[in-house]
Amino acid sequence: MLDDTTAILADLIAFPTVSSQSNLELIAYAADRLGQCGASLSLTLDAAGQKANLFATLGPEQDGGVMLSGHTDVVPVTDQDWRTDPFALHAEDGLLYGRGACDMKGFLAATLAFAATLEGRRLSRPLHFAFTYDEEVGCLGGRALVEQMRDMAFRPSVAIVGEPTEMGIIEGHKGCCEYTTVFTGLEGHGSRPDRGVNAAEYAVRYVTRLMELREDLRARCPADSRFEPPWTTLQIGRIAGGHAHNVIPGQCEVDWELRPVTPADGPFLRAAIDDWAAAELLPEMRALCPSADIVRHVVGEIVGLTPVPDNAARRIVSELTGANGADVVAFGTEAGLFQGLGIDVVVCGPGSIAQAHKPDEYVSVEQMSRCLDMLGGLGRTLTA
Repeated sequence: MLDDTTAILADLIAFPTVSSQSNLELIAYAADRLGQCGASLSLTLDAAGQKANLFATLGPEQDGGVMLSGHTDVVPVTDQDWRTDPFALHAEDGLLYGRGACDMKGFLAATLAFAATLEGRRLSRPLHFAFTYDEEVGCLGGRALVEQMRDMAFRPSVAIVGEPTEMGIIEGHKGCCEYTTVFTGLEGHGSRPDRGVNAAEYAVRYVTRLMELREDLRARCPADSRFEPPWTTLQIGRIAGGHAHNVIPGQCEVDWELRPVTPADGPFLRAAIDDWAAAELLPEMRALCPSADIVRHVVGEIVGLTPVPDNAARRIVSELTGANGADVVAFGTEAGLFQGLGIDVVVCGPGSIAQAHKPDEYVSVEQMSRCLDMLGGLGRTLTA
């Protein structure tokens, strides 16, 4: 099955499914393969009709199935120094290189190869395949899939999200909230700063306040937190504004993210920064320019995955992999969305998160073999 998986991975990498582009060709490819295995198929398009989720089912259409889940989009390769073509699989010294090889087309390839081994076999419970769009830019496809699943006549009880964990079991992760705050001021000549409203300067004050609130988040850290770092983190990703040295910038944007340890930290931070900006910054800005404004846009608010004492997904994957325990991580996935539906979820997939999003991204053959062993064991339990 490894050779078939590698061939499928080469096909998947060749689809340049950067989040800004369509994933329809990859979805059609996956749907064709799963359809040939006898799976029932459901496709859901985004509003523009350029991206789709695929939900496929093998076996009886009833509650209590197992879902294998992964996203189809990848991050850009712009300005990255790759040794080889990022959208062509390159095998070397036991490593499989290509954009998405690790995050997370390796897992998708393994599930498609695994599905072919089940063709014509009778399953005791349903096996679902959920392939989503735009995970990298706010889990947009995952959120749409969850809304679709709410209305389904049947629903899986267990989900395995195949993000790269080096085949370790992850039972919890932080949430991920991404925002862009836009400052609108009043442009003017740099010689008379008193006649303008400098959007960049107000953005700097806003960022400074966020850094102060970051210390408050540390103080709110739960005593029993298992995360590293154990507190809710906040970081600035981008500040952009202005055109020239001698022009007062009338526009500025700040991209920032929050990774909550507890659900309450999100509302706490958002209320604190919004209230402060409304009370301290906006009155000053509007005293000179009534149309000045500060608007915080939500890019994505992804819930975390909460460890729970009784988790059927953890139990099943432990039996399949021989793992003795489960861990937590700081990076986010779609797992928390599925948990919100009452599904037992773990994250477990081939490759290391340390390779994700980097040039010369790769997944090792050894990791792929371990993933296929896990899926093979799952097949045996479903057909016993």
